Amino acid sequence: MKRFSDLNPIATAVYYMCVLGITMFSMQPLMLCISLVTSILTCVYDRSVKVKGHIFTAVLFLIAAVINPLFVHNGVTVLFYLNDNPFTLEALVYGIVAAGMIAAALYWLRSMSAALSSDKIMYIFGRFSPKIALIISMSLRYIGLFKERFRKIQNTQRALGLYDDGNLIDALRGRARVLSILITWTLENGIVTAESMEARGYMSGRRTSYAPYRIHMADISFIALSLALTAIAIIGLRNTQTVFYPDMRFELFTPWGIAGAAAFALLCLLPIIINIKEAVKWRLLISKA
Repeated sequence: MKRFSDLNPIATAVYYMCVLGITMFSMQPLMLCISLVTSILTCVYDRSVKVKGHIFTAVLFLIAAVINPLFVHNGVTVLFYLNDNPFTLEALVYGIVAAGMIAAALYWLRSMSAALSSDKIMYIFGRFSPKIALIISMSLRYIGLFKERFRKIQNTQRALGLYDDGNLIDALRGRARVLSILITWTLENGIVTAESMEARGYMSGRRTSYAPYRIHMADISFIALSLALTAIAIIGLRNTQTVFYPDMRFELFTPWGIAGAAAFALLCLLPIIINIKEAVKWRLLISKA
């Protein structure tokens, strides 16, 4: 078995689709708790999320958890009244579970963006649709490029004395001016890119590409293991019951529910397990040398 980052991009994409599929289409508290904890561990292990990212996700989690009981008043267990509207325990628990789903999905998406670079995305989609692959690759590139250009324009405006964020009105005017310059710069760059591609004969003939990725037996085994664990997790989900309204009823620890949760936990921990296994193997080889 290779390191997780050395797996074929198709195997990596299948893995993240399995994890994200269960995370985003399930409201079962146990599964989402497993997904959130393991996603945080994965991002901490591969250092794909900085401290600011963790703070942002924590703030988003708190906001999403509180919003639901403020606007949804279903449930029979009233904790207190706010402006004559009941603040129920069921709505609060549902909000916490939904917030956990959002936070877990964000962590997995950040881990996926770190694992799948633009050349890997081109490799995955290039064979099916080169145009889609090019659009996705350019879109991902422009996310970081927009942030860098916005910072440069903002710093230049400040140096010229044209950007003043002392009050709200001046700050909005400054940001609007920076945004206008950024859009103009981006459109101009898009025209230059299109003319450059046309001059180089893009799509004038049969497209060829170099892909340094090959599917090995380890990749096939990883895909099969991911799909098998996903199937067990789905069966476990179907054999559990999660009801929030009007009163909460959770039947999570059935035999299949426990098996599904264990399979999903193993699925989520596969990247860490593979990397630790390879690190230990490497250290043993060095010690024998």
